Amino acid sequence: MTDISQTLTQGAAPTWRDYLEMCKPRVVLLMLLCTMVGMFLATNTMVPWQILIFGNLGVALVAGSAAALNHVLDQTIDARMARTRNRPIAQGRVSNVQAAVFIAVTGIAGLAMLAVLVNPLTAWLNLASWVGYGIIYSAYLKRATPQNIVIGGLFGAAPPLFGWTAVTNSIDGGGLLLVLIIFAWTPPHFWALAIDRMEEYRDVDIPMLPVTHGEQYTKVHILLYTIIMIITSVLPYIIGMSNILYLLSAIALGAGFLYWSLMMLFSDNRRAPIETFRYSIFYLMALFIALLVDHYVLPVTYVA
Repeated sequence: MTDISQTLTQGAAPTWRDYLEMCKPRVVLLMLLCTMVGMFLATNTMVPWQILIFGNLGVALVAGSAAALNHVLDQTIDARMARTRNRPIAQGRVSNVQAAVFIAVTGIAGLAMLAVLVNPLTAWLNLASWVGYGIIYSAYLKRATPQNIVIGGLFGAAPPLFGWTAVTNSIDGGGLLLVLIIFAWTPPHFWALAIDRMEEYRDVDIPMLPVTHGEQYTKVHILLYTIIMIITSVLPYIIGMSNILYLLSAIALGAGFLYWSLMMLFSDNRRAPIETFRYSIFYLMALFIALLVDHYVLPVTYVA
């Protein structure tokens, strides 16, 4: 019965929902939030509507293209993991040829939109991120080293810089600091999920840190990176980029992350890893919203 169902699924034409799922929409939405915050923090006035619309749309198209490429490269692994086995390519609902066309169209359209309607610098940075995540991380780093998410995290940390350069057409300290915050956030965010799914990663021979070095070792490193992340998160206040509202938010949100990191390390709560992962998503959303609100409620004059 399962074989018949799978055959019917593979023979059916893909739907728009299949293509949307290939873009990892929830991840892209979080990226767009960070991109928009980067845009607004780059100016003390309103972001031009063309930049706001075409900048975010271009970033979304390029990010969706890279995510779809990840689906193609990981289809064999995805089919064997509970979290990913129902993905469109893993299930055969979208063929490799259909996926390749989708990847090319969305990627080229997004880069062209950024280059023509925003600025070439933002387009080049998005292309670098596409290559970094779609090829370097997905095809090599993920399978090569337990530090995959640390090194590859740089590519996923770039969205606020995209927003910053879309407005300023330059790479400045403020935009790079926003990248640093996400870069420090990525390891504890993803390692918490890796602990929760450790056996699945072991079964498909992906060298995630808890697989290669053990669960306890990974929990210690999550705590260490959480401390680094909290220190990094207060730097916007220290350099005069934000005000007291953001500082208090960063400390409170960081305390919540620290709580879950300690829960993982010292408690027997088996749900602590997945709860840490879920909190990490809320943390990043709330932190960047706090940056945005602080920027307009208590404006500061920041010179990059």
